Amino acid sequence: MKNTGKVIEAMIDYYGKDLKRINHFLKVFSFAKTIGEGENLDSESQNLLEVSAVVHDIGIKISEKKYNSSAGKYQEIEGPAQAEKLLSDLGYDREFIQKVCYIVGHHHTYTNIDTKPYQVLVEADFLVNLFEDGASVKAAQTAEEKIFKTETGIKLLKKMYLS
Repeated sequence: MKNTGKVIEAMIDYYGKDLKRINHFLKVFSFAKTIGEGENLDSESQNLLEVSAVVHDIGIKISEKKYNSSAGKYQEIEGPAQAEKLLSDLGYDREFIQKVCYIVGHHHTYTNIDTKPYQVLVEADFLVNLFEDGASVKAAQTAEEKIFKTETGIKLLKKMYLS
């Protein structure tokens, strides 16, 4: 297990002065850490979750340049290669990087979520995006019905948006 702080520093370097993106990934990281701990993930899954949360939107910069869009589908296309380079440079092993890249390459795909770290990351990203997008109560209710599966994620969603 590596130091997640080094990944955060590398992502701050990557985004430079793009404070909106930096603050977004830090908020997602915080919620992911909280939900993962609340769900009692084992240390390997928790580490995978936390690193994935930090780099989940790494594809945005390339997507905006290449497609003039930050749409989720473009992030999923462009993000894995960027995440692989950043994590390789930090000394992460290939198997771990592949797991992170899978999550990064699917974090806007809400069907066939097949691991707890992937599920928790999606929930954490939703908690942040609901706020950042100024979403309605109805949108939060729909997310609860269609997206949220973990007890901790549902509890946070209800406390923040539905009570």
